This record gives sequence, structure tokens and C-alpha cells, in this order.
Amino acid sequence: MSRSTSLLENLLFFWIGGVVILLLGGDYLQVPDWLLVAGRLHPLLLHFPLVLLLLSTALLWSRSENWQTLAPKILLLGANFAGITSLAGLILATEDYEGSNFSWHKWSGIGSFFLAIGFYFLKNVKLQIKKSIGLGLAILLLLVGHFGANLTHGEDFLLGPLLAQEKQTLSLEDAEVFRHVIQPILESKCVSCHKEGKVKGELRLDLVEGILKGGKSGPFFLAGNPEQSLFIQRIHLPLEEEDHMPPKNKPQLTEEELELLRLWVLTGGKVNQKVIELPAEDPFYQLIAEKFTKEKTYPFSPADEEDVADLNTFFRKVRPIYPGSPALEVTYFGTSAFDPSSLEELSKVSEQVVRLKLDRMPLENVDLEFLSDFQQLEEVYLNFTGIPESQLSVFSQLPQLRLLALSGNALSEVGTKHLLSMRQVKKLFLWQTGLAIQKQEELKKALPTTVIDFGYDDKGVIYPLNPPKIEFDEVLFQDQTQVILSHPIKSTQLRYTLDGSMPDSLQSSRYTHPLTLKSSTQLRVKAFAPGWIGSETTDTILFKKGIVPTSYSLSTLPNPRYAAKGASSLFDGIKGKANHSSGDWLGFTDSPFDLTLSLGGLKNLSVLEISLLLHESAYIFPPQSVELWVGNSGKWSKIPVPNLPMSTKIQDPRFSLLSLPLSNTQADQVRIKLSPISKLPSWHPGAGAKGWVFVDEILIH
Repeated sequence: MSRSTSLLENLLFFWIGGVVILLLGGDYLQVPDWLLVAGRLHPLLLHFPLVLLLLSTALLWSRSENWQTLAPKILLLGANFAGITSLAGLILATEDYEGSNFSWHKWSGIGSFFLAIGFYFLKNVKLQIKKSIGLGLAILLLLVGHFGANLTHGEDFLLGPLLAQEKQTLSLEDAEVFRHVIQPILESKCVSCHKEGKVKGELRLDLVEGILKGGKSGPFFLAGNPEQSLFIQRIHLPLEEEDHMPPKNKPQLTEEELELLRLWVLTGGKVNQKVIELPAEDPFYQLIAEKFTKEKTYPFSPADEEDVADLNTFFRKVRPIYPGSPALEVTYFGTSAFDPSSLEELSKVSEQVVRLKLDRMPLENVDLEFLSDFQQLEEVYLNFTGIPESQLSVFSQLPQLRLLALSGNALSEVGTKHLLSMRQVKKLFLWQTGLAIQKQEELKKALPTTVIDFGYDDKGVIYPLNPPKIEFDEVLFQDQTQVILSHPIKSTQLRYTLDGSMPDSLQSSRYTHPLTLKSSTQLRVKAFAPGWIGSETTDTILFKKGIVPTSYSLSTLPNPRYAAKGASSLFDGIKGKANHSSGDWLGFTDSPFDLTLSLGGLKNLSVLEISLLLHESAYIFPPQSVELWVGNSGKWSKIPVPNLPMSTKIQDPRFSLLSLPLSNTQADQVRIKLSPISKLPSWHPGAGAKGWVFVDEILIH
């Protein structure tokens, strides 16, 4: 026996001892940090034993005796690596790992290690027995890999591509906000660290219960309040921050995913809401609606084409709700030509009709009981039909009914009673029905999940105006730019300010014609009208391009993650988006922004403007201090700068214009220094941490 073989065999017993100690006492041992680092090598090491042990079993099936002789040597080497990997895995297991996948991975891995050792020392058994044992070891190793992949990448990782191909396009009608929009984001970017088997921070995101429960740091989110929600704050932190999620070595959230998660929390963070239940004008609905097909799928077969053709007349149209759909829409035209008996003819397609439109057809003396056979009906329009209230009982028998329009029909106690039983209906249109306020309130209370439209009544109610719109060509303009303000209600007054102050209805300038701006301006606009509440403020900052310096240099470098194109980004005329990770911003946290620039000769300077980004959730604040110097033929003088107002609450990402007057100073050089806030204020979730300063354009006039 060679010395190396003897050493490797003796090492096997060392690994066995270590594994047994960790198995028996792992829960009671205090593992030092340096050893935890060794444990985290487990994912790197595990490939060595897998390859070597599988290779050794494969060589047993070779017809060459030389290859068969080589198998024990590779098996011995693989068993040693299996021991090292098992030790590293048991050390790693002390860090928030639990669950069935973890247990299966752990014990199948330990079993593979001991089986490999036993297999090695069985030297005198027949080759056929060795092959059988080797086959069993190979199967066990495949199971180890399978459970390890589930633990690291999620359930069904191995068959994921095949399962993804089987998924059918989901209709907007069936799509759920959490299940089909939010949960896939969490599964792809978050669940690998917060699931069964690996519960970092005591937070599980693979179960709805875990999401609602939160972790050791508190609730996962606060419904309706993204700014104060812990996970929204952490996903917006700079990548280098320790608390940034996902960790920087993991796939990062896209801008669309960040916005979807924020809007989900803003709209209440519901886990059982359908997409179609969101208001159509809601930005959240508009962002996700296009992800799903509006063509709903149906489980029933198409109607006979000849039957459909026979039902089409001058006063009745029967057609698919979209080309190729088995579902049918029936629409009646012409009140004078309406024949009540023609409704009975629809029985031929009773299994396919999902939408029935009978608006303004005279139904005073028509028995609608036959509609109880139309079990697929989803929408029924009976506006201004004179339908007797007693006929409404049939609609309680239609389980798929989602919309019922009864505007223009008189309703009272009897009609209200029937409507109260229609809990399956999600939209009720009851304009001009004469329902008393008491009955309206009774319906609202009894049908909390139904949108009930009683029509418009402005008695005693004051509504807020929509915000006005600001239109312009470019954020960065050369000499001057034109700005147009507008509002959909033409009778409104638009009041604006050009100094960043809040506009009011009396003192602020009234908009009468397009504005011509010749300098960098922070524009704020509000709409006012008699009998209305003033609108929310619409604001923007427009920047006038300035003198381009002949040279410039940064004394301190930005954080590598937010370096844009270096100092040249400050004078390239490209305005960054309101997003610190867009690649257009220079970000500073450990050192100040310190820029010196040369103008190529004496210039008469009136103002220095700095375009900043503010986003408190991402720790991006106004600079804590500003220092400004001007140089004239090598002589420098410091320009006094007043203290800047600091943020007092978390707000949405936004631009800020820092304007520093130079009072027609003669200078050929300028130096500007912006120091980031050293400690975030006590009201901030990251109180005490370093803040950031983000700059994208320097404008000199």
C-alpha cells in the first residue's frame, strides 16, 4: 500500500469523527465565524465528490480491467471529498436551515458518505455485488443533488423548464394579483433565502402565512404604506449596503419588479385579489393588465355553426365574444321589432351565451324564467326595459353572473330583496331606479365586494380636481423652452409658481398662455375651480444648459456602483431618470463630491446650479454641507453658502435643483464640494447610517 493511499484511508476516520460530532452536538456548539466561512464553501465543494463517486461507480462497468482497477483509487479520493463536504454542510446547517428538503438533503448526503466508505473497504466481494452497490450509491447521489437543488433554487428546479412549457396563457379574467404577479417575483428573487430549509431573519416568503407574519425585524410590509414597509426600504437601498435585498451576489430586481412590489403594497398588499377588481385607471392595473390575455378561456364546446347562423336576424345579433371563442354574445336591436317569443329560440345556444344585451327592449310582460338554463351567463344588460321586480329572482340562479345592468327600471323593497341575494355579482348598475338612500346603504352593506353604481349625485359633495398636466420638449434646454399647462376641465384656473413655492388660488400667477422659460426653473401648478377642492400639485424642474468647462476633475471618486461615465457625466447634457440605478448618476457616501473645473478664461458668473436626486428610502438625502470657491488667476476665494433644508420625511424619488448665486463674479475656475449626511436622522428606518449624495449635471451661468 502506498503512503498516499494509507494517508487517505486514515483521513476517512478523521472525517467520520467530525461528522459524528456535528451530528450529535451541532445544535449545542457555538461555531466561530472563521469556521462559518469554511461551511459556506459547501456549495463549491459538493461537485467534487459527486463527480468522483459517480465516476468510480461507472468504471466498474468497464470491460477493461485497468479501468476497473482504477475505480477504488477514485472512490477513495471521492470519499475523502465527501467527508470534507459533509463537514462543511453540517457547519453551514447551523445558519437558519430547516424543513423537509433540508432534512432529505442532509441525511441522503451523510448516507452517501458512509456508503462510499463501506463500499471502498468491501474489496473482496464479487464484481457483480460491487456493481449493485455502486448503482445504489449513484442513485443516492442523484437524490442528494435533487434535494440540494430544491433547497438552493426552489421546488421543481430540475423539471422547471418542462413545467414552464406546460403553462397556458392566463386570461385577465382569471388572473390574481398576488398569485400571478407578486408571488412569481418573490419566488425568483427572494424565496431562495426565505423558504423552508433556509429561513433568514426568521422570514418565510414561500408561504402566504409567512409573508403576512413577517420576520424577526417586524412585519414584512405595512399595507398602504410602502415608504414605511421594511422590504420596500431594503430593496431600494444602494447595492453596497449590508441590508440591501436581494444580496448583491443574487439576481437583482428589475425596475418594473420594484414598481410592481411598491404598487402592490400601496394598494393594500392583498393576497386574494383578482386583477380585474382593481380600478381600470389605477396605475397598478395598467402596469399588469397587459401581462394577461383579455381573451378568457371557456370549458364548454362551441355551438353548432348552423344554429348560430339561424339565430342571426335584422333585430338580433349572435356572435362570438372574440374570434375563435366558443362563448357567445346576444344583442337585440329595434324596440318596435322586438318579439318576446324570439327569446325562447336562444335555448339552442343556452350553454354558450355569456353576454345578453336587451337594453330598451319592452320586457314588462315577459317571463324570464327560461334564463335559469343559461348557466354560463356572465353579463346581462336590461337598462330601461320596464322589467318587473319579481322577474329579478331568476338572476340569483346564475352562478357565473358578474354584471347586471338595471338602470332606468323602478326598484323598491321587492327589487332590493332580490338584489341582496346576488352575492356572485361584482358590478351592479342602478342609475335612475328610484332607490331610496336607505335601500342604497342596505345594498352596499350587504354586498361589500360588489361595485354598485347608483349614478351621479353631487348634492352636498365637493370633489377634488384632477392634477393639471405640464408639457415641454426637453428637461435640459439650450436657450429657452416653452411650457404648456392644461387640464381636462376647461373652466378651471391654473395657478403656478416658478420658485418652488406652493401655488395658491389668490396670490400665485394665473396661467393664460404658454410659458417661456429662459433659466432653470422649478415649476409647480395647481388647478382651482368654484365648487371643487383644489387639485394636487403637479411639479417639475427644467434645466437650462450652461457653460461647458474646458477641463474638470474630481478629487474624490464616486462609489463604483454609481460612477456613470465619471466626471464627464456632469456636463454631457443627459438628464438622469428619477432612479438612482439608471446609470446616469454619480453617487457619493464614504467621501464628499469634490469637483474642480476650469472655464478657459475669465467668465462673468451669475449662478451655479447642481442637479440632485432625492430618495429618502434609498438613503439619498440633500447634502449635509455645501462649500463653494471661485478662482481668478490662481487666487481662490470662498463664497458663503447658507445651510440647506434637510429632508424631514420619506418621499417618492424626485429631482432637486441646488442653486448657488455667484453675483456676477469674475472667475476662471470653480470648486464645489458636497458632503453627504453622515448619520441619517432618528425618524428614518436606517437612523445612524451614512447617507448618499447623487449628482448628474452641473450648470454654470
